[in-house]
Amino acid sequence: MNAVAKIAVVTGAGSGIGRSVALALAEAGWSVVLAGRRAESLEETASLAGGDVLCVPTDVTSPADVTTLFATAHERHGRVGLLFNNAGTSGPRVPFEDISYEDWRAVVDVNLTGAFLCAQAAFRMMKDQSPQGGRIINNGSISAHVPRPYSAPYTSTKHAMTGLTKSLSLDGRAYSIACGQIDIGNAATEMTQRMRAGILQANGEVAVEPVMDVGDVARTVRHMAELPLEANVQFATVMATTMPYIGRG
Repeated sequence: MNAVAKIAVVTGAGSGIGRSVALALAEAGWSVVLAGRRAESLEETASLAGGDVLCVPTDVTSPADVTTLFATAHERHGRVGLLFNNAGTSGPRVPFEDISYEDWRAVVDVNLTGAFLCAQAAFRMMKDQSPQGGRIINNGSISAHVPRPYSAPYTSTKHAMTGLTKSLSLDGRAYSIACGQIDIGNAATEMTQRMRAGILQANGEVAVEPVMDVGDVARTVRHMAELPLEANVQFATVMATTMPYIGRG
């Protein structure tokens, strides 16, 4: 069976889901390249991880930064076995008619264009390395299935992420490049603090929503990552069991 080399690039690794996944991979013996905008946050993740960890400050919206990220990973390790394409932003929660072009563009640039740039750089490396192949796991969202109120930019990019995942899966077949997507609902991170205080529901009410341990997400990503390349979790949904998603709430 074609095993994935245990060398991973994790974007958005300075906090939240990215940090949790990086720690879980490092604990499992992976060499992890941490990417994110804030060097100090990456260094904090690295101090928690131990093991073979490398920090590369990266703005995923910058083609030059992404090129440097993967060149640095190649220089350090000679190959990449996994990209966890995780960097993202949500944008302001405002009515659709009040979304500014600048806010729309900022979300699209990070969530979609940034994901494309990182996936393309990883794909090129995985295609060219010997032995050929690797795995890309895209961080989607529950919003890849259903929107929240006032979330058009974020929801649009997460639907687009599903299209990117499917295209990567198809185009990667010839090169032993597997691609899957994890759609996450209400993991307890800095971004979900508002859920515990109360968040707008589709019926106009504000309600507190349950959250789950972000470590459960990290363990799921690790499972997806450590499959042989002949097997792939195409789509996985991991969510707080009683969050308002299935049915009418």
